[in-house]
Amino acid sequence: MNSITQNLIRDLLHYQVVDLPSIYATQVLDKNHTGLISIQQIATDPLLGSYLIPSSLLETNNTKVIINNLTQKFGTAGHISIEKQIRPALIKYYENESAFRSSKCNEVRGCPIWFRSEFSLIPTLSVIGNISKSTGILILNGENDSATPIQQALLLQQRLTEVNHPDHTLITYPNLGHVFYLSSQWFTKIGPIQPYVLADLHAWLAAHSGFTNNAAAAARMPANTTSMSSSDSTAK
Repeated sequence: MNSITQNLIRDLLHYQVVDLPSIYATQVLDKNHTGLISIQQIATDPLLGSYLIPSSLLETNNTKVIINNLTQKFGTAGHISIEKQIRPALIKYYENESAFRSSKCNEVRGCPIWFRSEFSLIPTLSVIGNISKSTGILILNGENDSATPIQQALLLQQRLTEVNHPDHTLITYPNLGHVFYLSSQWFTKIGPIQPYVLADLHAWLAAHSGFTNNAAAAARMPANTTSMSSSDSTAK
C-alpha cells in the first residue's frame, strides 16, 4: 500500500519542493552555518537546481548561462540567504505548480494533469480505517524515502492500531529510498528493488494466499517490522 496520508500530493509536493530542499540547503550546502549559500552552489546542485533553475536551462547544462540566470533572479552573484531568499523562491515554485498554470509535461517537472487528478483524491488516512477487518494490509516504506516520508507510513500504522485492525504489517527499510534502492535521505536513486524487500513481499503474499515460503526468511536482510494480529503486536 502507498503510504500517502493527509492531503495527498499537495502535502507531499510541499515537502518535496519546499521543506526538504530548505533542510538540505541548511544541513548540507551551508557548511559554515552562516545561513548563506553561493549562486555557484545552486547552479551545480541537482536538488536545488531542479526547482530554482528553468527546465530549459537545465537541459542545456551550460553552467555559465545558469549562473547568469540565477544572478538576475536573486540580484547578486555572491551568496544568498536560505531563509530569506531561497525558501521564498521554493514557495513560489510550489504555488505555481499547485495552481496548475502550465499544461505541459516534462521530465523534470512532471505533468500538471496528473497532479490535478491526485489532488482530488480522498486521503488514504481518511479511509484506511474503513478497510474490512478480513482484509490484510502490508505497508512497506524506505526510511530514506525523499518522496513519501516514513512518517506517512507511521501515521497509517497508528490509525490501523486505533481501529484495532487485526491484520496489518508495517516494514521499514534503513538506507532505502522511494523505489526500495539504496539512497540518501535527500535523493531517490533509481535501481533494482533490493532482494530482501521482494522476499518480504513474497513471504507476506504467500502467507495470505495459503502458500508457504521457506526461502524468503533465509533471503531477508535486516528491516524494521511492526505487525499486529488479533492477539498480539510484535516488532522485530
